[in-house]
Amino acid sequence: MKTDPDPRPAAGGNNLVDEIATAIRARIMSGEIAIGAQLRQAELAGELGVSRTPIREALRQLQSGGLIEVLPNRGAIVRVPVPWQVREAYEVRAQLEAFACELAVRHITGVQVAGLRAANGALRDATANPSGAARGECGTTTDANDEFHTTIHLASGNERLARTINEINETFPRNVSALVLADDPRHSEESISEHDRIVDAIAAGDVAAARREMIAHVVGAGEHLARWYERRSSTVFVG
Repeated sequence: MKTDPDPRPAAGGNNLVDEIATAIRARIMSGEIAIGAQLRQAELAGELGVSRTPIREALRQLQSGGLIEVLPNRGAIVRVPVPWQVREAYEVRAQLEAFACELAVRHITGVQVAGLRAANGALRDATANPSGAARGECGTTTDANDEFHTTIHLASGNERLARTINEINETFPRNVSALVLADDPRHSEESISEHDRIVDAIAAGDVAAARREMIAHVVGAGEHLARWYERRSSTVFVG
């Protein structure tokens, strides 16, 4: 029987599968592989320089994590999140992010506060010219937003909390959040203003305000994201 040759060594197979799953995940999270796109094993194997066997295992890993799903007559596709699942995830994330704010109030440094303001300034500058985001150049806004929230997570001093929040974030492609902002300039402006209020509350040592502002910010972001998926769920599989 003819076997499917693998140009990469067989040793450390689990590590290879993990590497492949990470590479595919990164392409999905960046938007390089779009939501609803079909994941063809032969194409992925050729692009990544491996056989189909570790590709199949990597896809199973991503499926168990909820990032992809297998549909009749279509095979593996990038999962289109159900709006109610988005809302639930962001409700949980809001409480975790609020707790991170509470801890950050106790531990944040002046340098970190300055970093928060700089990250939000970069986000403000990036969204001032939405044409790039409209073309899909969402890296700057995504990076600036991630830096803002990650700084708060680091300031909290709780690594487990930061990892848990990140796990929720990785449930959904990261580029979509930037597309949501690009689609709605008013929402983008509101989000930046919400960041300002969060920083002000943290810098002032106002735990109650920091928690309140962060919960409103994250729940609102989740609602906008859920509505974005609602508007596109009926068309994403066309073609």
